[in-house]
Amino acid sequence: MNRTVRVIPTVLRQIVRSPIRSGLTIAGIAVAMFLFVSVESMREGVRTATRVQAEDTTLVVYRENRFCPFSSRLPQFYGDRIERLDGVKTVVPMQIHVSNCRASLDVVTFRGVPRDDLTLAIDGQVRDGSIADWQARGDAAIVGEALATRRGIKTGDRFSAAGVTVYVSGILETDHPQNRNIVWVHLPFLQEVARRGGSGGLVTQFNVSVDDPTELETIAASIDEIFAHDEYPTSTRPERAFVGRVARDIVELVDFAGMLAWGALAAVFALIANAIILAMQDRIRDHAVLQTLGFTGSLIGWMVVLEGAALGLAGGLAGAIAAFLTVRLGNFSLTMEGLNIEIVAGWLAPTLGIAAALTLGLLAGVVPAIRLARRDIASCFRAV
Repeated sequence: MNRTVRVIPTVLRQIVRSPIRSGLTIAGIAVAMFLFVSVESMREGVRTATRVQAEDTTLVVYRENRFCPFSSRLPQFYGDRIERLDGVKTVVPMQIHVSNCRASLDVVTFRGVPRDDLTLAIDGQVRDGSIADWQARGDAAIVGEALATRRGIKTGDRFSAAGVTVYVSGILETDHPQNRNIVWVHLPFLQEVARRGGSGGLVTQFNVSVDDPTELETIAASIDEIFAHDEYPTSTRPERAFVGRVARDIVELVDFAGMLAWGALAAVFALIANAIILAMQDRIRDHAVLQTLGFTGSLIGWMVVLEGAALGLAGGLAGAIAAFLTVRLGNFSLTMEGLNIEIVAGWLAPTLGIAAALTLGLLAGVVPAIRLARRDIASCFRAV
C-alpha cells in the first residue's frame, strides 16, 4: 500500500509530460460529465415533481381530456358545488395564462387567484413586498424567486410577458418547485385577459384541499361524478399525479436525454482508454527503465490504472462542478402546458457523475495495465 502511494507523484508527472493529450482527454471527459450531470439533474426534477407522497392533500380539477390552459375551461360556479362535498377543506379557482403550451426552458406562467385566496395557493413567504401590497392593486403580481432571478425582476418593476403587463409587488420564497417559477396575479385581472380570447367568466382549474389525504381518490371520483353529464365534464387527480399526467411529453424527452447520458459515459470510457493506450506506446522504454530500478510488473500495472483514474477524476470533477453551478445559478425549469418542473441542482447527480468518471477511469486502465505488467524488460527494449 505504501509503495502504491509513493508512485502517485510519478503517475502525475507522466500525465503532465503530455499536456496537450492529457488536457484534451480531461476536457472531453468534462464535457461528457457536464452532459451526464445536467441530464440527471433534469431527471431528478421530473421525479421530484411527479412523485405522489402520502401527505399530499391537494386535488386538481381540470377539464376532461384538456391538458393545456388554452383549452381547459370550467365555469367558476363549479367551485361552489365542489365546496359542498364532504371532506373538502378549501377550493381555489385558478385562471392560467402562458405564452405557449409546448415544452420550453423559459415560459412565463401566470396564475390568477381570488384576492382572498392567495395565501392558500402560494405556500411560501413574500419578501421585498407584501400580500397586502398585492391585494391593494388590481394589476399587482407576486413573482416566484427562481423566475425573478432568471429574468432579473425586482419589486417595483413593471413586467410584461405573453401579452400581460403587471406591477411586481413582491417576490415569493418557497420550497414548492411549481411556485418558484410562477407569476401570481388577481383572478379578475387574468380573466379579463382571457375574455379577449372569448373565455370570460371561466377558469382553467380548481385546486381542492381535503381534510384527509387517504380520501383523495374517493373525493376525486365524487367531483368527476357530479359533472360527468354537464357541458364541461371534469378530470380530477392528486396534484403530483396530475403533474405526471400532463408532463408526459417532458418525461419522454427526459428519458431520451437519459440515453444521451449513457452515451456520455461510453464516451468517457473510450477517451480514457484511448489516452492510456497511446501513452503506453510512447512509454515502453520508460517502463523498461522502471523495471531495472526494481519496479515490479504489478506495480507498473497499478501505475497505469492510477493514471486512468486520475484522468477520469480530473475530468469528472471539472464537468460535474460546471454542471452543478450552471443549474444552480441558472434557476432553469422545464415548462409545459402551464406546469413548471424545476431542474434540481442537488448533490446526487454531481456525486454520481464524479463516481462514474472515476470508476470508468479505473476500468479503462485495467486491460492496458495487465498487458504491460506481463512484458519483461527485454521485450520492452526490443519494442523501442
